[in-house]
Amino acid sequence: MPELRLWGIRRSIALAVAAALLLVGGLIAAALGFAGWPGLEQGATVTAATLFDLLKLVFAVVAGIGGVAALVVAYRRQRVAEHTNRLAEFAHQLAHTADLRAEVTKALAVAADDRAKIETDRNGVRLFNERFAKASEQLGSEKAAVRLAGVYAMAGLADDWGEGRQTCIEVLCAYIRMPYTPPPEIPSEAPTQGNDPVPMVDAQTARTASEEREVRHTVIRLIGRHLRLAEEEPTSWRGLDFDFTGAVFDGGDFSDATFSGGLVSFDRATFSGGLMSFDRATFSGGLVSLDRATFSGGEVSFDSATFSGGRVDFTVARFSGGKVLFGGAAFRGGRVNFGVAAFSGGEVSFGGAAFSGGEVLFGGTLFDGGRVEFGGATFSSGRVFFGVAAFSGGEVSFGGAAFSGGKVSFDLALFDGGRVDFSGATFSGGLVSFAGATFNGGEVWLDKASIDVPPEFGDWPGGAPPDGLSLPKA
Repeated sequence: MPELRLWGIRRSIALAVAAALLLVGGLIAAALGFAGWPGLEQGATVTAATLFDLLKLVFAVVAGIGGVAALVVAYRRQRVAEHTNRLAEFAHQLAHTADLRAEVTKALAVAADDRAKIETDRNGVRLFNERFAKASEQLGSEKAAVRLAGVYAMAGLADDWGEGRQTCIEVLCAYIRMPYTPPPEIPSEAPTQGNDPVPMVDAQTARTASEEREVRHTVIRLIGRHLRLAEEEPTSWRGLDFDFTGAVFDGGDFSDATFSGGLVSFDRATFSGGLMSFDRATFSGGLVSLDRATFSGGEVSFDSATFSGGRVDFTVARFSGGKVLFGGAAFRGGRVNFGVAAFSGGEVSFGGAAFSGGEVLFGGTLFDGGRVEFGGATFSSGRVFFGVAAFSGGEVSFGGAAFSGGKVSFDLALFDGGRVDFSGATFSGGLVSFAGATFNGGEVWLDKASIDVPPEFGDWPGGAPPDGLSLPKA
């Protein structure tokens, strides 16, 4: 801080006056010396003029002393003003320095926070990695109880680790994709002794397989539980991908789940028993793919599900004994595709479903013994497409269905032994089209159907319906 060094006012004035007197005395002495030190004559009396001259000299001396004092005061005032300005500038510099120090302190604090956050994140990632490694190790255990603990540990890690959630889910899905043989059915009667060997069920093998099934069903149950949570829930798994490609299923629960994005793949999966439930599930944007899946005895249920934009894809699927149920489902814009599928004994049921905008596609599908059921379904604006399908033994039933605006298309279909049954259906504006269809022995029955507005069947070759098409009597 700059310092102001000044003497006291009295001392300054006294010194200034003394210096002035000395200067004047010196000048007088110099003048007298230059004049040769003339003598002074003293008169007998002091005249008025002489007195007046003395008074003027006294006043001049006093005025000089006052001027010197005023000069000293003015000088001091100037010094004080200059020092005040210097103090103001110094104070401004101090304030600026304080601001800089505050900014530096803030920057250091932010840097410290960032460093602490980085360290925390590093520790968190390290902890997550350790938990991930531990859970993965548990999933690879030979003991079912340890694997079950690993399933819950991996699911808990997925809830806590947002950035690694998809990775944890992929590990759980990979577990489901591992080779799996469902538990064998234990015969109710004990094997009898005889010449021919009777296959014995290894109790330990059956127990091991049953334990593995419990672990796998737990994985599916946990995934379904997280898909039931609202999207704003921090532990919701909606919108993520689930890859079950090539997996073997003998049951599982996705009931009430919501598929609002992402991909759920059951491509080339095998449903060989048990119930895979999608009951009351909502499909509003995601894709559930069952491409080339095999249904040989299990049941996949979409009862009361809602399709308002999502897709369920059964293309090139094989139905040889299983069931796919859409009972009471609502199609308001979704799409279910059975294109190029083959039905040789399975069953697909849309009983009681409501079509108000969705699509169900059976284009190029082969019906060789299976059954597709639309009993009691309502069609107000949806579309069911059997174009280019081949009916050589299967059955498609619309018994009791109500058509008020939807469209059922059999364009270019081949009827070579199959049966399409509209018995008891109600038509009040719907469209049924057989344009370009070929009848070599199949049957289309509309007996006992209630037709307020006749459905459209297209132009028949020769102007008459082909043999095998049973129309309602007038």
